[in-house]
Amino acid sequence: MKIAPSILSCDFSRLADEIAAAESGGADWIHVDVMDGHFVPNITIGPVITAGARRATTLPLDVHLMIESPDRYLEAFADAGADLLTVHVEACRHLHRTIERIRELGVRPGVAVNPATPLEAVREVLPSLDLLVIMSVNPGFGGQSYIPATFDKLRRARALLDAMGSHAELEVDGGVDVKNAAKVLATGATVLVAGSAVYGHPEGAAAGVRALRHAGTS
Repeated sequence: MKIAPSILSCDFSRLADEIAAAESGGADWIHVDVMDGHFVPNITIGPVITAGARRATTLPLDVHLMIESPDRYLEAFADAGADLLTVHVEACRHLHRTIERIRELGVRPGVAVNPATPLEAVREVLPSLDLLVIMSVNPGFGGQSYIPATFDKLRRARALLDAMGSHAELEVDGGVDVKNAAKVLATGATVLVAGSAVYGHPEGAAAGVRALRHAGTS
């Protein structure tokens, strides 16, 4: 079980402190949501903030590109310090080429699948992945509710990865909190992305991470 707090929900005026708080609570990765206002209806951050996050922690940076034409920006985010770089199957015309380019840059490649996109869309590239991300909300905004149909999709994704002998992490992104963490993990997911559940915790981000881990293991 890995917990990857999403800095989308943090106070950006205190970015380093917010990342440090999550780290002190036992976070495994730091999740960076990049949105362009085209692929999703929101604009968030780019390579400059990603580089700032890199300077603030030694934890792996899990950078999620929710953008059109991601190939144009792979090198910039690799240079900014991404350890994992995820693109959306829906945004890539030549997905295998994009994955290979990410690996050439020395970064671990991931692919994300939107709620309405069937798993079949990524079957051919699964052997090339280090990370498969199942979106449990429609991407674009933090604080959304988990889509219940994702449980079954995660179980099918786990079975597909296992059948292929893949060692890729299975990450779930969106609406994860203390109420559903255990059920999510029971599907075979290995990485939980959480924004509001961590940075919206009344006792702070460290407590949010600890509460999520306790919920997932209890």
